[in-house]
Amino acid sequence: MKEEELARLEELSKYEKEYYKKGYKYICGIDEAGRGPLAGPVVAGAVILPKDCLIEGVNDSKKLSEKKREKLYDIIKENAIAWAVGIVDNKVIDEINILNATRQAMKMAIEGLNVKPDYILIDAEKRVDTHGIPYLPIIKGDALSISIAAASIMAKVTRDRMMRDYANVYPEYDFSKHKGYGTKAHIEAIQKYGLCDIHRRTFTTHFIK
Repeated sequence: MKEEELARLEELSKYEKEYYKKGYKYICGIDEAGRGPLAGPVVAGAVILPKDCLIEGVNDSKKLSEKKREKLYDIIKENAIAWAVGIVDNKVIDEINILNATRQAMKMAIEGLNVKPDYILIDAEKRVDTHGIPYLPIIKGDALSISIAAASIMAKVTRDRMMRDYANVYPEYDFSKHKGYGTKAHIEAIQKYGLCDIHRRTFTTHFIK
């Protein structure tokens, strides 16, 4: 690993180091993917990395190519003490709104871990039900914490794979390309074909003529 990359990862681990010093052993990062799209689920990832685990290339998932995210997904799975995802579908998003659905996905991800964390670092979100586990919301945490960055990759890759699968079921919307986000082509497809079963009704009403 190059010196520059090592220094970046050390800096990215500053929150984890701080809480290890406070005596916490299992520090979990949590992040979500899919808050903004017009279709598909919101997915939260939860990752507990071993102490001082520096995986080359780990970064905010938005800063990585799809190919790089896919590769890191497998490496994180192999190295993590525990990892899990929580998935909340579009129908629940329409029922309880995207903020509550995101919190629910995060709660589900925590519950899915086979090792219970003793401290949690969450990307920005407050008021998450962590079952009493102490947590710290960090604004832009996916760019500031290695655990949150790893969680962002797990969430993003999981969701992107789901959207590629949906593209086979609903080929007219080209979900594999835009992953449900409100691109010009996606909005035009909605206006031409209407909504399919995975569209978020509360996000798309003004696109229907």
